[in-house]
Amino acid sequence: MNIEYLKENGVDIAVVTSEEVVIADVQSALDLAMSIKYDTGAARIVVDKAAVCEAFFILSTGMAGEILQKFINYHVKLAIYGDYSQYTSKPLKDFIYEANNGSNFFFVQTREEAVQKLAVQAD
Repeated sequence: MNIEYLKENGVDIAVVTSEEVVIADVQSALDLAMSIKYDTGAARIVVDKAAVCEAFFILSTGMAGEILQKFINYHVKLAIYGDYSQYTSKPLKDFIYEANNGSNFFFVQTREEAVQKLAVQAD
């Protein structure tokens, strides 16, 4: 796992890339967020979709909702970037649409778009 720290538009952002799954369950997501917050103070995290387990994108597992709720509780914002075109689930598409119209979570195509989404969402 590689974590790059950026300051974009005055906002601290951690960018996580990994060839292995880093977010495998609720606890691993929370551990990642808290480690980044503790080590750097950054509460905005960009994650490559490849580092997120597929169960996250199956809404019936409840994992996505639980992780996003924990992140809200701990004031962490998240942007996951990657290709979502293989997903055909209407509930997942609706979830992504709603998240992208909010201010805490984003599902975008590119790393640059993810950084920009988090950089303009001032607290």
